[in-house]
Amino acid sequence: MTEETGANPPKAPTVTPTRVVIALCLIAPFVAMLWVDSYAKVDPTFIGIPFFYWYQMLWVLLSTSLTMIAYKLWQRDQRARKGGASA
Repeated sequence: MTEETGANPPKAPTVTPTRVVIALCLIAPFVAMLWVDSYAKVDPTFIGIPFFYWYQMLWVLLSTSLTMIAYKLWQRDQRARKGGASA
């Protein structure tokens, strides 16, 4: 007679919508910066700065924001997993 309580609780799925969003937040800056042909031009200028430079500087800010969002989502995901495992 084996008892099922405490034996291998069901695991949460590894790939969740939250984790997909996290991955997209982290991958987007790499794709944007590696696709050089999309921003290798001078026009349009912004306050006299060629597009090539201000586009990259814009991605510094965007990358920071996206990384922060990914981190917060990861924290929330981990808290949910720990809460679900103990219940």
